[in-house]
Amino acid sequence: MEFTERRYSVLLVSSSPKFNESMLALLSESRFYPVTAVSDVSSARRRLLENKYDIVIINAPLPDDFGTRLALYICENSGAGVLLLVKAEHYPDINGRVSPFGVLVLPKPASSQTVSQSLQLLCGTRERLRRMEQKTASIEEKMEEIRIINRAKLLLMEQLKMTEKEAHRFIEKQAMDRCVTRITIAQSILSTYK
Repeated sequence: MEFTERRYSVLLVSSSPKFNESMLALLSESRFYPVTAVSDVSSARRRLLENKYDIVIINAPLPDDFGTRLALYICENSGAGVLLLVKAEHYPDINGRVSPFGVLVLPKPASSQTVSQSLQLLCGTRERLRRMEQKTASIEEKMEEIRIINRAKLLLMEQLKMTEKEAHRFIEKQAMDRCVTRITIAQSILSTYK
């Protein structure tokens, strides 16, 4: 497997200018770009509808919500890694509730080293999810191809009174003779008989 350095888009959700400043210092532009900062859940939800992010950092509490529902929403509806920072006294409860859903929780105050390590963990997790998304897309494409070929076989069976084996062989032979894919032949059959 080849290693390539990737840049990760970040959504920073925090109403604290001091926190934002310290976090932006950790998010080097060579590794994290673009970094978008918003101050509340409503703005974050709007941004999430407009853009896809690789990592979302939430500094709880936020003015319009604590932030846990936003974290869960992101994990459920996207492949973004979510880092939720909460006050130390809330950490055990919040971590127990949201970590099973894929949210990484850190107690505040957290050292810059701990935050950096957490970001690296989220980057690695994002890469795993990216590969899984690619595999899923590939499988879905293959399934759609099979469905189209099966519909073409069915049409051949209905229109030309072929058996399934004969229809399969016909599509295979046409694809080989014309040096095209089976899906191309199947689509041609579908357009001819529909």
